[in-house]
Amino acid sequence: MPESRPSLELQGVSMSDLQRMIDERRLPPVDQWDPELCGHSEMRIARDGTWYHQGSPINRPAMVRLFSSVLRRESNGSHVLVTPVEKLEIDVEGTAFRAIEMQSDGTGSDRQIALKLDSGDAVMLGPVHPLTMVDTVRGPSPRVLVRHGLEAELSRSIYYELAGIALSEEHDPPGVWSNGAFFALEVAEDA
Repeated sequence: MPESRPSLELQGVSMSDLQRMIDERRLPPVDQWDPELCGHSEMRIARDGTWYHQGSPINRPAMVRLFSSVLRRESNGSHVLVTPVEKLEIDVEGTAFRAIEMQSDGTGSDRQIALKLDSGDAVMLGPVHPLTMVDTVRGPSPRVLVRHGLEAELSRSIYYELAGIALSEEHDPPGVWSNGAFFALEVAEDA
């Protein structure tokens, strides 16, 4: 089945219209499928978000969007591509997605923040899609929960934009509000 969903755009779209478009997207119910593991897909998602198959980059955005729609993270931290009849491992360096664009509306606790992902999808930062700061060997990594255990790492420019908001609003600890939830922009002490 070819991928026919266009990439969501943030610019020029109200937050309520964007939320409606996100809600209308129909993704496969990969959380309900649990076939036996069949092997490895010979695919990987590089740290920069490039998808590879047998060492060659996948250059068709629609193909990447299709594969990303059947991607799931298992409870053991591994990633799989899953359909009703097969499950294949896929290597993921870092996170499955990257947040590449941000739109913010409102101020303080009334703020809403939308993030566009490199897969063409979007999420609204909030209780369902929380922002966390993960301590990694490469340093702090700002991440948002996308779906089925999958995360998107925020681009450096988005992180700086969030930090600018946090500094201007003088929260202690520094952080941002979105959809009624507060997210600190620091790695938690117990992480």
